[in-house]
Amino acid sequence: MATKLANGQTLLFIGDSITDCGRRGDGKPLGTGYVNFFHQMLTIREPQKKVNIINKGIGGHRVVDLQNRWTDDVLRHKPSWLSVKIGINDLHCFLRNNENSVSPQLFEETYDEILGRVKKNLPKCNLLLIDPFYISNEQAKTSFRHEVLHVLPKYIKTVEKMSRKYQARRVKTHELFQNLLKYHDADTFCPEPVHPNPTGHLAIAEAIYAALSK
Repeated sequence: MATKLANGQTLLFIGDSITDCGRRGDGKPLGTGYVNFFHQMLTIREPQKKVNIINKGIGGHRVVDLQNRWTDDVLRHKPSWLSVKIGINDLHCFLRNNENSVSPQLFEETYDEILGRVKKNLPKCNLLLIDPFYISNEQAKTSFRHEVLHVLPKYIKTVEKMSRKYQARRVKTHELFQNLLKYHDADTFCPEPVHPNPTGHLAIAEAIYAALSK
């Protein structure tokens, strides 16, 4: 199995803290998470390819924050491949009724706008969209975790819709982790439901490698 990435191409990852993962600190430039794991996989499995990988994740960001830096952090780099992983912070802000909350409707509208800008400015850019996920299967209806799991499908639906509209590859990370939770407890993949540990990040990287190999 080999990815569709070609020698000399640029693959840019953008998203929130799960993508960031220290890429602006001790883990620079790729961070210590799935972006770095994917890079290591590519190096080992396809050593003949020289692919420029860029990490533009920023912790705490929502889709509206990506919109605010889209020209600087995406379009100016002219990537051949673009991976977007966003949504969990949007959902949390919405549930907590924060002043700048991102409703499912605003999430869809903004996501559509930024991808439209990619297709307009970089028509040959290939897209990879990664579902927001929550590594929990909490059943207590009074818990915040259950509330997140109840609302999350609305945000995932947008990613599904955008992947069809823009003919993007898609990584169903929430489905991936829910399947893994049938066999292991959540601590195997994360210290809390949002941020994966190395095992969780490796699972994401493997899923991305598979998606880019189709």
